[in-house]
Amino acid sequence: MPRVLVLQGPNLNLLGLREPEIYGTETLDAIHAELARHAAELGLEIEFFQSNHEGALIDRLHARDFDVAIVNAGAYTHTSIALRDALKGIGLPFFEVHLSDPGQREPFRRVNYLADIALASFVGQGKRGYHLALEAAAAWLAERAGPAEGAAQAGRARTAEGAAPAGEGPAGGGPPRRGGTGGEDGR
Repeated sequence: MPRVLVLQGPNLNLLGLREPEIYGTETLDAIHAELARHAAELGLEIEFFQSNHEGALIDRLHARDFDVAIVNAGAYTHTSIALRDALKGIGLPFFEVHLSDPGQREPFRRVNYLADIALASFVGQGKRGYHLALEAAAAWLAERAGPAEGAAQAGRARTAEGAAPAGEGPAGGGPPRRGGTGGEDGR
């Protein structure tokens, strides 16, 4: 079974408490529980790792025990060349997620060391961005699987509850979305 790592950076453990007007009121545990159910529907194994420490995130990536990652590096997106180097160095694909749209916030958040090496970025979609990234990961994995498993996995990605609407993401056959606004809470 293909394995997805969801790597969460600093302060994401405070979701639900930290600036709810920007990040929403849902906790990280609640988002992870939804993603675990969605991953099971897609036939994917999923693991979650959150740390406030740059080295711990890099060490987790160095384990290389996953097929694709979904990365919300939090503030390290804007500061960590070391995290960028680790993502490039391990040679495994990843999708970037941000609950808010950093490009629409403070100027220092417009620096992004990860976007150009990610397969796609999902920003400003709230928790929906994680689900879109998971759908994109399932589609990416299906494209690389053998014909029988690839077709079965692609079918699961298209029919899973909560799949992206036709033409809006990989489940609908279109390219992964790169940003936008909306999501359940508009963040």
